[in-house]
Amino acid sequence: MVVNVVYLEDSKLMTTGQNRRIARACIGSIIGGVALAGLAAPTAAAAPDCSPAGVKIQVATVTQQARAYLNSHADANKMLMAAALQSQPEAAQTIQNYANSNPQEYADFRSILTPLSSLQNQCGVSVVPPEYQWAFSQFIG
Repeated sequence: MVVNVVYLEDSKLMTTGQNRRIARACIGSIIGGVALAGLAAPTAAAAPDCSPAGVKIQVATVTQQARAYLNSHADANKMLMAAALQSQPEAAQTIQNYANSNPQEYADFRSILTPLSSLQNQCGVSVVPPEYQWAFSQFIG
């Protein structure tokens, strides 16, 4: 079972506005949602619901939480927008620099993304598009 959150269909030369929209879509596919991660995160003993509906609900929950977090943490949002427009090595360095400078925000955001990692590992599904898996993996570790 494969669940993809976002598809990018066209790689034509785009305007800055289009780049920003694509960056936001990329960020949305990488993360998921923010807010109160502790409330949405399953307990260590609880297995995730691996049904298609269960996966869809968990992805939507994480997406909502990640967006809320980024809306309330402008610097994190700006960093991810910049990273989404960079080459993979540059983006990896941008993310690492931000994590080193903002360890608590990194930990908060990582805890938001953890349920997606559980889905991928325990259900054998892909919830992050392959082209962004490296960035997701960098956050989760």
